[in-house]
Order: sequence, then structure tokens, then C-alpha cells
Amino acid sequence: MQHSLKQILVLQKNLVEGAKTRRSRDGTWAKKGNETHFGYKLHQKTDIDYCLIREIETTTASLHDSQVDLSTKDEIVLRDRGYFGAGAKGIDFTMKRRTSEKPLEELDKERNRLISKLRSPGERPHAVIKRVFGMGRMLVTTVKRVHVELMVTAFAFNLFQLCTLKKANFI
Repeated sequence: MQHSLKQILVLQKNLVEGAKTRRSRDGTWAKKGNETHFGYKLHQKTDIDYCLIREIETTTASLHDSQVDLSTKDEIVLRDRGYFGAGAKGIDFTMKRRTSEKPLEELDKERNRLISKLRSPGERPHAVIKRVFGMGRMLVTTVKRVHVELMVTAFAFNLFQLCTLKKANFI
């Protein structure tokens, strides 16, 4: 489907008029340790076998990760210590965290090591999107626009991952 130059300019004008500013309207501030971040977050569900992104959600930076649960009822959910205490829709395998009243036992430490090994490939999409695709910063100004941009990026990551799997003769 080809668009005329006039149609493209009208579409571009509508996008620009909807933004009215270079500063993000929907982005929020979040603090992690001593660092503050402004913007948006990508929440993604990655499959364990092929490390492909299966589902995404886009939120502002201030929403905690534990507030977004992309799992389904009988799905295994591997999560780090940041989700400690937050329920999951699926079968919950959240890493244990020591509390002030009770340190971790050796069995819990071993459980955490095993969960960490299984969930570490799920961090790869974030690294590739940030470093290979250069998507560490968003230049759009609303959550909807960021979501569209991240959807295209997730699709691109899946193509990148399929090429990686093919080179490794995995598929």
C-alpha cells in the first residue's frame, strides 16, 4: 500500500499535533538505589525454550514490576527477589529474600541459584534491545506511542533471535 507525500505529511502533522511538546507527558520518575530514571518500562514475557518475546506491556517508570503480571494460570513464573511477596497468576517460582527476622537457609539459597540460572536468559532481550538496537531512550511522548515502538522492537528482537538460533543450528 503506497501513500502519497501529501498523506504522509498529514499523518506526520497529526502525530506532531497530538504531542504538542518534546517533553514526555506520560513519563514518570522512578528511583532505584541512588539513581533516578524518567520514562517508561517494558514488561515482557519470554519463552524459556527459544528466548522469544511472547507478550509485552508498557508502563511508566514509577510502576513497580510486581504490579504487572503477564502469566497465565498454569504457566511457570520465574522471578527475581524484587517480586518477593507479590502473588502470580501462574505457578510461582519467585526467588526467596532474607528478612530481618529470618536469614535464608541453604535450601533456599540453592533454590535461588537454580531459579537464577533458568531466568537469566530472560534478561537477554533487554540487553539486545538496549545495546544492539540502541533503544535505551525513547523519543516519543506518550505511553501509547512508546508501546507501539516497543512492539516493533519486540518483533525485531524475535527476528534477531531466530537468526541467532538458526546460526547455532538450534532450529
